[in-house]
Amino acid sequence: MLDPPTNPPLKPLHPDTSLSSVKLSEMERRTTDVLRDSLLPGQKDSLKTRPDGTILDGHHRIYILHKRGVNVDALPREIIMREDS
Repeated sequence: MLDPPTNPPLKPLHPDTSLSSVKLSEMERRTTDVLRDSLLPGQKDSLKTRPDGTILDGHHRIYILHKRGVNVDALPREIIMREDS
């Protein structure tokens, strides 16, 4: 039986210092389950990454979940392929 393929570790597109403190405060007030559920694929604001794990959408929520000890690398994600111009 084959193991399912694993996604590469998440990596931020921007440094943590560029995250909005107002948005982080707002995310801090949400429960871990609410944050995790808000990132599920198929939703408008789901966790979106490049194939290499670079985060395109979900930076603030991932930051808070990681801070809370959640294994964010195991979260389901939508993979966005780079469009060639």
